Amino acid sequence: MADEVLFEFLHMEIVAHVYKEQQGSKGDMDNKERGQCISVLESMGFRVGQGIIERLTRDSPSFKDELDVMKFVCKDFWTKVFRRQVDNLRTNHQVNILSRTLSNGKQYLDQAPKYLAFSCGVVRGALSNLGLESVVTAEVSIMPSCKYDLNIKKTISSAVLYSITNLVFILLQVNSRL
Repeated sequence: MADEVLFEFLHMEIVAHVYKEQQGSKGDMDNKERGQCISVLESMGFRVGQGIIERLTRDSPSFKDELDVMKFVCKDFWTKVFRRQVDNLRTNHQVNILSRTLSNGKQYLDQAPKYLAFSCGVVRGALSNLGLESVVTAEVSIMPSCKYDLNIKKTISSAVLYSITNLVFILLQVNSRL
């Protein structure tokens, strides 16, 4: 319990520091500056996610396919990192959770994106280290619940890529003989 509280305080201070550094002596920030702050927080989370998944999968066998990776991320990884199970997982990789780090109330709804950028980066970094290129976004419509959308970019498997490479090589050989 104490670890969770300490992390939440550290997280709030990191967010405040990143925004304060970007703001400097200026008054209000424009959308471009806010976007830069969110990008910095997301990239920090990305590196943290890479490190966490390295530790969690150190003694695990490799995953067979994308479905195994998503099961691991939503069951084991999510529980270790967020100390909560995923409330709802749909086949389109939308993850619904109730986040404790978000305050309850409509007045905080506009502040939610800056506090979710780090956690989106953590998930994206973990998926990246597991071989899945992704885009992770978070949406808050009613506080304190949060919906994470994990968009996995489809990649060509190595077997398919090997077959395509062999086919191209054979076609080149045939063309060179003609």
